Amino acid sequence: MLAPVSSLFDQSALTDRTERLVKAARAHGADAADAVAVRSLSLSVELREGAVEETDSAEADDLGLRVLVGKRQAVVSSNDLAGDVDALAARAVAMAKAAPEDKFAGLADPDQLAHDWPDLDLIDRTLPTVQELEAKARAAEEAGLAIKGVSKSGGASASVGIGGMVLVTSAGFRGAYLGSSHGISMMAIAGSGTGMERDYDYSSTRHAADLESAEKIGRLAGERAVARLNPRKVSTRKVPVVFEPRVASSLVSHLASAVNGSAIARKTSFLREKMGQQLFADGIRIIDDPLRPRGLRSRPFDGEGVAGKRLALIEDGRLASWLLDCATARELNLVTTGHAARGVSSVPSPSASNLHMEAGKVSPEDLIADIKDGFYVTDLIGMGANMVTGDYSRGASGFWIENGKKTYAVSEVTIAGNLLDMFRHLTPASDLEFRYGTNAPTLRLEGLTVAGQ
Repeated sequence: MLAPVSSLFDQSALTDRTERLVKAARAHGADAADAVAVRSLSLSVELREGAVEETDSAEADDLGLRVLVGKRQAVVSSNDLAGDVDALAARAVAMAKAAPEDKFAGLADPDQLAHDWPDLDLIDRTLPTVQELEAKARAAEEAGLAIKGVSKSGGASASVGIGGMVLVTSAGFRGAYLGSSHGISMMAIAGSGTGMERDYDYSSTRHAADLESAEKIGRLAGERAVARLNPRKVSTRKVPVVFEPRVASSLVSHLASAVNGSAIARKTSFLREKMGQQLFADGIRIIDDPLRPRGLRSRPFDGEGVAGKRLALIEDGRLASWLLDCATARELNLVTTGHAARGVSSVPSPSASNLHMEAGKVSPEDLIADIKDGFYVTDLIGMGANMVTGDYSRGASGFWIENGKKTYAVSEVTIAGNLLDMFRHLTPASDLEFRYGTNAPTLRLEGLTVAGQ
């Protein structure tokens, strides 16, 4: 079980501990230091075929201290809130003195630090009980099993969690935030024997009131599994390929990986020479927004205390920005974009927050209406995107498009192309919804190779 609710939202002890760590590090000879405390609590219930399989509860408060001696830095971590602050700080300073120099290491400049931030409404203070979570999971499973053609459950779950951080730096920053998370999921299995197919649905939100109903999650999981029965093979050919929103977001994630400042600095991105160039069609925008109210990845400041801000990675089809923390920005002779992420045992590194591609102007139906022969993708398999070359090859399943309509199920095919070509010949539909950390509408891509039998 989670700790008493009244204590979950109190970060005063964590703040006090991080402040003491920073002071101790300076006292032991650090030129600069920052300390982070990360709180994570979770409760989940999983059941299958009506029986509870697992109830899991976890709580943790972890501390991390980064110290800098000149351009040498080191990080130490601990989960002992009552431990010896001086000993931990002394160990960190000794490690930093023995570390190699990193000319780009350092804290955020004082004029980059956040001084105030908006309330992003990230906390739902009413937490469900184990019994309430079980009831949600059970409702999702029962709804999935009620769909004609569903033969069994692959499991259903409901969960709640709280996570957040405290950050204190020797440059004068003090900040803390917490966020809650609620989730429901269900996997349905349709058919029998070697002809079985499975699919799933889930909902994840900051506030329980924003969740899709358990019954809807189960029903959609069942309907998706049944729709995949009796898949056919297709012959290899080049056709338009349409990604449903659930998989379309993966293309936005690939872009984020390619514009990550670490990849640019290491010269391991196929976009490293493309700043300012046209990558997508006119009008397309891809946005990172850490300040979206109730966003799944929202945060008021980043892992270095830099204020969050809405950032266009793609503006009117052109590459407009990298994702940068302070160190990668210095290496690239740029300024941080406020995208530092960190854990307690690592130095900051760039990472996206809430990402989305803006919606287009045509409906999903109109997007496929003129496709005589094409592939509608509902599931992707594997991690076949090469960030150095942009080459793309992934296993896929979905439905064949004939004369503008989705027809029979298709499985065991591979779609292949190059991300630069895919970006360039991509059309978004109008059905953008903010359901995940990374979101995109239905996307149509021209001329991909579908490799079948």
